[in-house]
Amino acid sequence: MTHTTSILDKYPLYEATIGIEVHVQLMTNTKIFCSCPNTIAKDPNSHICPICAGYPGAMPMLNKKVVDYALSAGLATNCTINEKSTFDRKHYFYPDLPKNFQITQQASPICTDGYVPIRLKDGTIKNIRLIRIHIEEDAGKNIHSSFSNESFVDLNRAGTPLLEIVSHPDISTTYEVKTYLKTLRSIVQYIGICTGNMDEGSFRADTNISVRKKGQTELGTKCELKNINSFKFITDATEHELERQIKILEDGGTVRSETRLWNEKENTTIVMRSKEETADYRFFEEPDLPIIFIEKQRIEEAQKKMPELPLAKFERFTNQVGLSEYEADILIEDINLANYFDAAQKYTTSKNLIHWILRDLMGYLKEHKISLTECTVTPQRLGKIVDLVDSGVINNTTAKELFVFVAQTDRDPETIIEEKGLKQISSVDELETLVKEIIVANPTQAADYRVGKEKLFGFFVGQMMQKTKGKGNPQLINDLIKKHLNQ
Repeated sequence: MTHTTSILDKYPLYEATIGIEVHVQLMTNTKIFCSCPNTIAKDPNSHICPICAGYPGAMPMLNKKVVDYALSAGLATNCTINEKSTFDRKHYFYPDLPKNFQITQQASPICTDGYVPIRLKDGTIKNIRLIRIHIEEDAGKNIHSSFSNESFVDLNRAGTPLLEIVSHPDISTTYEVKTYLKTLRSIVQYIGICTGNMDEGSFRADTNISVRKKGQTELGTKCELKNINSFKFITDATEHELERQIKILEDGGTVRSETRLWNEKENTTIVMRSKEETADYRFFEEPDLPIIFIEKQRIEEAQKKMPELPLAKFERFTNQVGLSEYEADILIEDINLANYFDAAQKYTTSKNLIHWILRDLMGYLKEHKISLTECTVTPQRLGKIVDLVDSGVINNTTAKELFVFVAQTDRDPETIIEEKGLKQISSVDELETLVKEIIVANPTQAADYRVGKEKLFGFFVGQMMQKTKGKGNPQLINDLIKKHLNQ
């Protein structure tokens, strides 16, 4: 799909109202109500017990860490932390829900009335209001065979602790959808409660979309986009769904309330199920779990542990460090990269550090398909390389080679420089002698340059770099070539 800003530009009489429900899978060691490992298992149904498998009479016990993580999420998103919250049973039948009910928080969630600030294209901040954050357990997973007409159930995921973060329909463009989700994912990564891995389902969003004529007070009929596991697909699906609904209204039709799936191959949404009638989940309070009481002291202690959040880090990078908005955006999207930059700044004050990180470090990681934690160019080593360039010990070309040497050998940059003789030649006398020799050896090129063929200047620079094996000081070489060619 091709579009400049949004599909809404084609339909200026319409506006979108979008709310998002995000499920955040928590990084606890064990599941929410039992001691089974909360990890991705290789074998199906290997991380289960009578509690998460829904055996009759099995008694759940709440994981304290889940409450701590919910508390952190609420504080990071400016929520009211409720002094008292309770659990409820949400009844529905599905093959991967072994108890035939899900334990969640319906009547009294742990966090309410928060907001997530997002930065718009013009640099202004818009607050996306949150209705609630509540704790719940995940269901298992259905696996459908592509070879036979069979389905299998893997309960390893059953009982995985989740936070559901529900927004008001404050989002009005596809750009805001993507920005909100990226911001929220960064927040849960920064506070250390979720990996944010969308491919594994650790961070997944259900997007509720409706359109209406501008000036209309009543919200349009919403459709839910479900089970989309990338920002690109969510963006494409939202754009498609906005236009689909607008076209229905333009043709005099009525939008039906549905849950729809995104088919990325066909670039279209397809019906999963109708939502014309509200499901009756027969909620009632969970009798086997106690009421959660949150003391003021616990909130204060959690607040003290709160790290610097993405927006605050962005403002520090741009206002205090002097990075461009583009550079700061790239850093804050990956907490490990942002932390790497902060760590490297302890070893160098060079303004060139950011260029080495965005160009050389990220390029090397991508080329070799490794993570930042696997790279042996530590913040200290990169800071040293940058300073060696800035101080004139090595030139930029040599520094790039040195970066690769360090990455491949896991050794100190200065040791490699000494062993390989990589120090930059900055002796004026030595370089001047070589420049004179090259000009004498290439009289035709020198004469052509002097009558106006200025592109030949690059020829002489290349000859000098060959002579010095790439170790000559580039600025000195340029100055000396100009001096002697213009004599």
